[in-house]
Amino acid sequence: MALQEGLSADERTPRPIVKRISAGDITVTRTFSDRFDLEVGPLIPVADAFNVIVQMRDFEAHRLWRRGKLVYEGGHPKASLAITDLRDQWQCHHLSPFDNVRFHIPFASMRSFTERAGRGEYVSLSPVQGRVDPVMFGLAQALLPSLDEPDRANLLFVEQINLAALAHLSQAYGGLHFPVDKKGTLAPWQERLATEFLVAHFNTPFSIGDLAAQCELSRSYFNKAFKESFGRTPSRWLSEYRIARVKECLLQDTPLAEIAIHCGFADQSHMTRVFTSQTGETPARFRKKNRSVVVAVDRSPQ
Repeated sequence: MALQEGLSADERTPRPIVKRISAGDITVTRTFSDRFDLEVGPLIPVADAFNVIVQMRDFEAHRLWRRGKLVYEGGHPKASLAITDLRDQWQCHHLSPFDNVRFHIPFASMRSFTERAGRGEYVSLSPVQGRVDPVMFGLAQALLPSLDEPDRANLLFVEQINLAALAHLSQAYGGLHFPVDKKGTLAPWQERLATEFLVAHFNTPFSIGDLAAQCELSRSYFNKAFKESFGRTPSRWLSEYRIARVKECLLQDTPLAEIAIHCGFADQSHMTRVFTSQTGETPARFRKKNRSVVVAVDRSPQ
């Protein structure tokens, strides 16, 4: 359903045009306006999801707040994108004409995609602002006809575009690795077995040699083939997966010492060393910055 630009009930507040379409759990929204006098937008609802916003034209000026703090002021060029984690509270003020396409993607959808692709890694997209991305721009362009007439859109086509977006985003911003040359890599059944084993045993001791034997490979060949398949050694894969699980736990009230044991570390200090080495900040600092807050969410249409 398309929402057309107009005035509010008092006929004084201009609003942008909003068009959206959903396929599966992913909703794609096009929002645009030629006005300079738009008011500050409503609070964006907090969700276990992220937004990927693609600019369809040069966007000269806007302000962006995170938890009430101004975090960005400026514009973005055509074909650029921004990724925002919706577990935080966001609000935006468009200060110039704009046209963007927003992919609202639940974290569960990304995880399901990576699992179906034979990649058990936990994928969390890196936050970016204003990075030109021709691939996402092209995918957004392909959806414009469907957004113009959502009632007549081919949902199978929309789903395929969304899958292409997930594949690109998981590799470009999530660190997922799909080898181009399959020589020297694990077979698909070995990739699946290896990642399933690592996920199932991420917080318990095990031998990489035992895992290699299950894949019917020597330890040395397994390590080499695993790295060719996933772009990292089994130990590095496991370490990154553990840190991703730590990040999830840090959004809750669980004590740091309990998180460390639950996620397979020897103790809290061990977890802190590894976490700081990979992220550049301590677990306590990450929790302070990223802990979801209870806010009064404005549920007005976006």
